[in-house]
Amino acid sequence: MPQIDVPLARSGFGQTARLDRWWVQPLLVFLGLSAFIVYATWAAFQGQHFRFGPYLSPFYSPELVGPAGQSWFGPMPHWMPAWVTAAILILWAPGGFRVTCYYYRGAYYKAFWADPPSCTVGEPRKKYLGERSFPLILQNIHRYFLYLALVFLVILGRDVWHAFWFDGRFGVGVGTLVLLTNLVLLTCYTFGCHSFRHLVGGLRDRLAGAPACRRAYECASCLNRRHMIFAWMSLFMVAFADLYVRLCSMGIWRDGRLF
Repeated sequence: MPQIDVPLARSGFGQTARLDRWWVQPLLVFLGLSAFIVYATWAAFQGQHFRFGPYLSPFYSPELVGPAGQSWFGPMPHWMPAWVTAAILILWAPGGFRVTCYYYRGAYYKAFWADPPSCTVGEPRKKYLGERSFPLILQNIHRYFLYLALVFLVILGRDVWHAFWFDGRFGVGVGTLVLLTNLVLLTCYTFGCHSFRHLVGGLRDRLAGAPACRRAYECASCLNRRHMIFAWMSLFMVAFADLYVRLCSMGIWRDGRLF
């Protein structure tokens, strides 16, 4: 059969036939992610007010170097630059897991790179190299960051356990609930990850003969259907947990003791 090549006309940046407010969602994503990046960067470089009583900010957990008896490896080496804090040493791991997340890719592709800014809306570039070209090929390491994220969940779980003890006595403070909520949301976000779902059952051809894998896969799929919600809630909560500990340490907020 004869074939006819029909050239596709490219529209200019932002041009579209859509009549709805398509720009609202990418704008909100841009503002939300920008606010988190600015705050997290500022908090990471502070290097202080990240502990209050039994509470440790998730931005600084695990505290690899710091005061004796609190950090894993003792005081900060004298040769370490002043701008390197305990948070700078570890935030690359959870940050890398977020940046390479399948949901966040689509979010910041639209909001920051305008690639495209929204469906059927003109974008600023004329060609697309694909995810097999640099720098997008780096997104494929998401599955490896997953293993680090699982380790961090265990560490944060230990921090929550410590947050239940005040001077050797069991108790619950508002900060305890803040850190616990942060752990729950991060767990739901991580366990709903596409890579985790593939890890627990997606790599099998058939799940019928593996009931444990099937159950785990179904649970991960249930969380995956709400992956966007957990992504934003956990992002907000991890920043709020740091802010709560920070303001209590500075004496601005008072940590209420429930019992």
